[in-house]
Amino acid sequence: MKFAENNRISHRQLYRQMILAFLAPFLLCLLGEGRVLGKSGIAGIFLAAAVLSVYVLLLLRMVPGYSDLVKSLGAVTGRAAGAFFLFYIVLTGAYLVSVLSELTPAVLITGIPGTVISVLTVAVCSFGTHKGMQRRGRMAEVSGGILLWGVVLMMILCLGQSRMSYLKEMAEGSSVRGGEVIKNGYQVLCGFAGIGLLPFGLKDVEKKGKAGKTLILGIVTLSGIMAGILLLLPAVLGWERLKAEPYPVLPLMAGADLPGNVLARFDVLWMGFLLYSLLFAIGSLFHYGHQITLKAHMGTGRWWLPAAVFAVSLLKFGGRGIQDYYRFYLSRLFLPGLLLLQIYMAFRGTWKRRNRKAVSAVMLLAALFCLSGCAAIEPEKRMYPLALGVDAEGEGFSMTYGMPDLPQATGQEKQEENGSIPVLSITGKDFQEIGEIYDRSQEKYLDISHIQVILLGNTLVESGQWQEFFSYLKEEPFMGENVYLFRTEDPEAVLAWDSGGTSAGAYLTGLLENRLPEQQKEGVTLRQAYHQWYQDGSLVQLPRIILEEKGIQVYLNPPGQ
Repeated sequence: MKFAENNRISHRQLYRQMILAFLAPFLLCLLGEGRVLGKSGIAGIFLAAAVLSVYVLLLLRMVPGYSDLVKSLGAVTGRAAGAFFLFYIVLTGAYLVSVLSELTPAVLITGIPGTVISVLTVAVCSFGTHKGMQRRGRMAEVSGGILLWGVVLMMILCLGQSRMSYLKEMAEGSSVRGGEVIKNGYQVLCGFAGIGLLPFGLKDVEKKGKAGKTLILGIVTLSGIMAGILLLLPAVLGWERLKAEPYPVLPLMAGADLPGNVLARFDVLWMGFLLYSLLFAIGSLFHYGHQITLKAHMGTGRWWLPAAVFAVSLLKFGGRGIQDYYRFYLSRLFLPGLLLLQIYMAFRGTWKRRNRKAVSAVMLLAALFCLSGCAAIEPEKRMYPLALGVDAEGEGFSMTYGMPDLPQATGQEKQEENGSIPVLSITGKDFQEIGEIYDRSQEKYLDISHIQVILLGNTLVESGQWQEFFSYLKEEPFMGENVYLFRTEDPEAVLAWDSGGTSAGAYLTGLLENRLPEQQKEGVTLRQAYHQWYQDGSLVQLPRIILEEKGIQVYLNPPGQ
C-alpha cells in the first residue's frame, strides 16, 4: 500500500521512516574504532538481522498493550514503564545531539559553536510534536527514497576509489570467530534497540497486522547497507586506518569526484545525507517521547523533554560526557531491561485495543536549511589557495599558499617582480602558530577545500617531520583526500614560478590528468599516503619536482629517491 488515510501511514511510509531514522546513527556510531568491523562485523550484522526478523513479528503482538500503559500494567507499573522508555529517549536524544554538535562544526559548518548547533537542533526537531502522524509519513514519503538512493549512489562512487590490495588487508587482519561474531551482533542489536518503541506508533499504520514484512524489509535494507559499507571502508581507507578512525564514514567520500572534476568535493553531499538522517532520528525520538508521556499518563512532554535532552547533551562528569557513558547504558541497562519489560507485558494478561490519535510531527526539513552550507562566512570574504607547500624551517615549519588574485596584505605575501603567481609564506614553530599568524595578518578567511596539490620540502621529508604535518592535516576536515602530493627542494619557489598565469595547483594537476587515457600519469594522492602511514609509519614514494630554467620537471619515479 502506497498511501493511507484517516491519519494513518502506509507500509511504504513506515519503511522509509525506518531508513531515515536508523541510517545515519548506524553509519556514524556503529562503525569505527572498537566497534563493528571486519569479517566478524559483517557476520554479526547478518546474525542480528536474523534475530530482529523474528523479534519484530513478536513485537506486532504487543501493540495493544502499548496503547495505554497505565491500563495495561496498572498506575504504578505503567508509569514506571513510561519512565523507563522516556529515560532511553532522553539519553539517546542527548547522545545524537552531542554527536551532531561535534561533527557539524568540524566537517560541514565553520564559525558556529557546537552549543548553538545543539540549541537549533533541539528546537527544530521538537517543533510540532502534537500535529499528527500523517505529516511525518508524508515527509518520509518524499525524502526517504531520495536518501536511500543517494546513499547507494555514494557507495557506487566509492567503488572507483577501492583497491583489492586494501581489501586483502582486512581479510588477513580480521577473522570470523564465534565470540567476535556474537559481540558484534549484540552491538548491532543495541543499535536497533529503538525498534522496541515501534508498538507506540504501529497502531497508526494501515493494516498493522501485515506490517511484519515491511519491518523485516527495513531491517534487511539497513543491514545490507551496513555490510556493504563495511566492505567499502577497508577497500578505500585501508584496514589499519579504519581501525583508528572514530567516524570512518566521514572521510569515505573525501577522495571521490565525478569525471572531469564536475563536483570535486562530493563529500559535502554525503554529509548532507547523513545530517538529514541524523536530524530525522532526533525528531523520531521526540515523536515517540511525546506519545509515551501520553500513554503513561505523564502529561505531554512537549516542553520538558527537549529541555532534558539539551541539558543532558551538555552534562560532564569528571570531564566525560554522554558519548562516554551511552554505550554502557545501552548494552548493559536498556536492552536487557527492555527484554525483561516486554516479557512481563507479554504475560501480564489480555490487552484491549484502543485507537488513539498519534500526536507528533517533526519539521526536520527546515533544520536542513538552517544547518547546511559551507560556513558562516560569505564566499567573497575567503581566500582559496589551489596549492600548498610545506617545509621544515629551523625549529619550526613554513607553509606557502599559492593564491591567485592575492590582495595586498600586511607583511607576509611575496609578489615576484616577473609577474609570477603570488604566494603567501608564513613561518611558525608549529602549525597552530602559523594559523594564528594568518588570522592576525590577513583580512580573508582561509578556505583550503579547493587545494589540488601539496608540495613537501625535502628537509621536511628527510627529517621525518612530515608525520607532524600529516597529523595536522587529519584535523583539517575540509582538506580533500584526492589531493596530489609531490616533494621538491623549495616548495615556495615552485609555487611562485610563472606558469603563464596558471596556478601551480592547476598546472601540476594538468600534467597528470590532461592527457589521453593511455598517456595519463599516475600521481600519489593524500589518501594513498595516509594508507601507507597507517600501515607501517612510512611515507610513500612521492613524485619529485625539479625547478629548472626551462620550467618545472616532474619525475614520477626519480632515481635515488
